[in-house]
Amino acid sequence: MTTPEPIDLIILSSRILHGESLKETAGFVAVSDGRIAHVGPTEAADEWIARAEQVIDVGDATVCPGLIDAHIHPILGAEIARGLDLSGITEFNAVRAALAGHAASTAHAVGSEWLFAWGLDPVIFGDNEFNNSLFDGILDGELVFITLFDGHAALVSDAALKVAGVTGAEVLPSTGYVGVDQQGKPNGMLYEMAAQDLVRSILPQPSFEQRVDELEKLLRSMAESGLVAGQMLDFGAPDTLEVLEALELRGELAIRLRISPWVMPGATEEDLWAMLAMQGRHGRRWHVHGIKLMMDGTIDNGTAWLFEPDTHGESLHPLWHDPEALADAMTFFHEHRIPTTTHAIGDKAVSFVARTIGSLPKNGTVHRIEHIESIPDSVLAEIVSAGAATSLQPTHCALYSRADHSDNWSHRLGTERANHAWRTRDLRDAGAVVALGSDWPIAPFDPRAIIASAQTRRPAGRPDVEPVQPQQALSARAAIEGYTSQYWQSVGEEGGIVERGSRADLTVVRHNPLTTAPDEFAQTPVILTVVDGEVVVDNRPVLAAGVAQGSFRPA
Repeated sequence: MTTPEPIDLIILSSRILHGESLKETAGFVAVSDGRIAHVGPTEAADEWIARAEQVIDVGDATVCPGLIDAHIHPILGAEIARGLDLSGITEFNAVRAALAGHAASTAHAVGSEWLFAWGLDPVIFGDNEFNNSLFDGILDGELVFITLFDGHAALVSDAALKVAGVTGAEVLPSTGYVGVDQQGKPNGMLYEMAAQDLVRSILPQPSFEQRVDELEKLLRSMAESGLVAGQMLDFGAPDTLEVLEALELRGELAIRLRISPWVMPGATEEDLWAMLAMQGRHGRRWHVHGIKLMMDGTIDNGTAWLFEPDTHGESLHPLWHDPEALADAMTFFHEHRIPTTTHAIGDKAVSFVARTIGSLPKNGTVHRIEHIESIPDSVLAEIVSAGAATSLQPTHCALYSRADHSDNWSHRLGTERANHAWRTRDLRDAGAVVALGSDWPIAPFDPRAIIASAQTRRPAGRPDVEPVQPQQALSARAAIEGYTSQYWQSVGEEGGIVERGSRADLTVVRHNPLTTAPDEFAQTPVILTVVDGEVVVDNRPVLAAGVAQGSFRPA
């Protein structure tokens, strides 16, 4: 007689979102060796429970497929999110007051140490030139480095420029650049990573152990929010693998990481082969697979690639001096069956990437386009025709644009193009795969709030805010799929479904995301987070004690 297979974990629930249809069913999920061994009805549970090492009854909480963020920067992001958080401050003088207060709270001699801030919204400049006059009279002589909210530009003080030796005449490997005034003097703006690196290279850094500590806390917070995994779209820190290996020496990562290193403008053939050689490197809960490419910058900073200029006469160039070099890089990885995901925000950038993907011979490799902030119907059709997957961030729309077009993004695009904002519904209706995520630290990572915003087109918990292009709202099911099955399809793999044989990634929440009002779901407690069959978050004792659980950061 064959001995029945031992079961590691049984989760009992009256609400399991089962199978591809996400059908609500009562019963149990049995887990063995990191996989779902069975999903069955309540009346059949006893024979499985008898073989289980651990049994958890979550009552009427909802068992969902594990939520995955399609776009995060957990290691590089810690470098960006330093110092004072300016997120949500949209008035010039309010930013000045916040910076002055921050400087006053830091006891130091002027110019003796660096002051950091992040999340600066360029809307504070209005129609004026972006420059560091923001610091005049409050941070004179100080070493200041502020990352703008999209991560694609930084504002630094004159003292910082002087220490870094920035002249404004630098030749960069991308079309990023150092902002200058009418006399050719640097004005404090550094556009895109290549320009930011002129100063970032001299910034003081936390110790290696501090960085490992920060990553450990961040991944734990992500798991607490219900995430089981995330796709890390960069290799910004040269010691990324060492940081991950050091963290794994302490124990398991709280979530799984799929790392797709970036290939930046100016990459050589040698660089491409080096990135190819990286593929397959792995630890227990992280692995390197895929490549990140960058077609353009951002609309907010005038570095996107548009068919027609923005209202400032900007956003007319790709990030690569020769865009065909990016196409060649994508072709290289396609031939080696390595999936890519390409940052493309402006309509011309999206069109170029879609046509490039469409020109590649079919070999089963899936390529994805990231962001797609504003596109006309013709470009949407190119995406679908190419068979490209897509990845969008609903809270970039909900938090950083406004229905009345008073925000910097909408103002730069003008009414017609701003009305084509983040076309999530149109893409899904046209048959495109639409994965969802946060782009943390560009926006908060809590998936509950993002799933809510995908349905409401406004910040979660803010019914007073007018929705942005509400006709692009996703259904509750499409929003959940964007974090589950659609994510897996976007990387050319199967997953994101609670059924026998699937990876045992599960997110258990108090309320059913398919039937709960979006704002209520944004605050639903996370009961369990299960990664590869292991319970990494169990909030039952906390919730039973009545302790408030952290949730999303409102706008």
